[in-house]
Formats: sequence, C-alpha cells, structure tokens
Amino acid sequence: MSRLISDKYKAWEQECSSRFSRLKANEEELNRIFIDIYGLHGELSPDVDDKDVTVRKADLQREIKSLISYAVGCLFGRYSLDCDGIAYAGGEWDSTKYRTIIPVKDNCLPITEEYFFENDIVSMFVNFVRVVYGEETLEENLRYIAGNLGIKGNGTAREKIRQYFLKDFFRDHCKIYQKRPIYWLFDTGKKNGFKALVYIHRWTVNTTGDVRIDYMHKLQRLYRNEIIRLKENIDEGEEIAKSQKRLENITGKLQETEEYDAKIGIVVAARTEIDLDDGVKVNYDKVQVGSDGKHYQILAKI
Repeated sequence: MSRLISDKYKAWEQECSSRFSRLKANEEELNRIFIDIYGLHGELSPDVDDKDVTVRKADLQREIKSLISYAVGCLFGRYSLDCDGIAYAGGEWDSTKYRTIIPVKDNCLPITEEYFFENDIVSMFVNFVRVVYGEETLEENLRYIAGNLGIKGNGTAREKIRQYFLKDFFRDHCKIYQKRPIYWLFDTGKKNGFKALVYIHRWTVNTTGDVRIDYMHKLQRLYRNEIIRLKENIDEGEEIAKSQKRLENITGKLQETEEYDAKIGIVVAARTEIDLDDGVKVNYDKVQVGSDGKHYQILAKI
C-alpha cells in the first residue's frame, strides 16, 4: 500500500468524483420522474448543474489544509489516531486514548519565523507526517504538502510550511469555524516576533502565564543572544551587510515582544478562567482583560 499523500489524494479524488456522479445521476433521474408525473416536458429540464449537487468534488488545496488542521488537532489531543471522532473536548483527560501521537503536555504550539524550539508547530507537524506516512516517504510528502498550500516564492518544503502556519493557518481556521476558533493564537504583531496556538478546551488560569514565561521569554533571550552575535560579526567585519539586515530584523522582533510583554503581564495577573458554555467570542474577549479591568489585544483578531 502506498504511503504517499499524493496517491492517497488520487484515491480520494476518484471516490469523490464517483460519488458526485452517482448523486448527480440520481437527482436528474428524480427530476425526470417528477417531470413525467406532472407533465412538465418542455417547461423544465431534468439536468442538474454541478454547482447544485449536494456533495463536493475533491479539492487538492482544501484537502491539504484539512490534513494540516487535523494534525494540529492531534497535537493538541482534540483528535487521536487511536480512536474515532473527537477524543477530547473538555472534561476529564484520558491519556490512554493517545498512543501513536502524544499531544503536547502544556497546550502550546509556538510558531516562529525561524526554528527556535524543538517542539515548535513545524517540527511537531513534520513528526506527525513521519509517524502517519513513514520515514521513507517523509521528504516527498512534505514537498507535496508545501507545493499545494499556495505559498509563493522559493524555499524548502519546511520553510513553506512554516510560512503557512505563520501567516495563513489561523485565518483559514477562523473561516472554517466561522470566526469561532477553537485554537487561539497569541500574536505579538506584524513583525511576527512571537506567535503560539493553544486549544480552548485545555485552557486553564495558567495558560497565558505559561505561554509568556516558557516560550516568549525564552525566545526573547534567544533574540538577545543573536543580537550580541550579530554585533560582534559587524565589529569584526564579517558579512556586514547580511549581519546588519538580520540585526535590524531580530531587533524589531525583540522590540515587538517587549511591547507585547507589557500588555500580557497585566493579563496574566488576572488569572482568568473561562466557561465554555459562554461561547467562543465571550471567552476570547474575556481572557484578554487585564487585572486592571482593561482590554488588551494579546490574541489575534477574529
């Protein structure tokens, strides 16, 4: 059995096409029957436009993005490769449901412009593809995924997948869930200083603080170390133009995270609990209110 995603998609495409054709033929046959019964020959046509058929044909980019969304669900524990349906959507956590893919323990998937964390979302997704489809097809599968995400420009498969998570994943997620996302995005701003996804059903009063201390503060330290290294390169005359450009980029990211840190620190102090019965929008706003009662934009806008 093939372990290439491209082959899996071809099989799915054929199944969808066959199902589409059967349903269209059935709907047209029903139309003919009603036309015969009511004597509407010459007034109505039994033909059905493709857009009016009630099942969809396969769409490569949509299916690739759905695969990524499912993988993120597995990484958070919403889904499991070891059981059908939703594995966790609140309530008591059952670790016995997860054997093939173990969800992240701290309910956080950091998203950064470069590789800084061993457990960042790109690394975790690559491992998901490796586990599900095998090591021997990993690189070909990653290229296939990256090549069908609509990411322009050059770059490796991993770099394009990183760009998708950085710029498009949350937007697509909000569309699917009609602006009621179940994965929430901490976002420092346009310079992509720091981003991280968390799962609403695993939210606790410690979530915001954990994201801030365990991930953003760690990234700030890495930025500061990189700034020191780049300044030394410039002083020593090594790749001055390249180092200067990167120095400006990293300095901008650090400044963005520091400005964000002033806001998120006030929100952390509030230690906000959520009530899932209140719905996503209420809770999404609620967790961005600081200990001073003011609203601070620490999550991406929806």
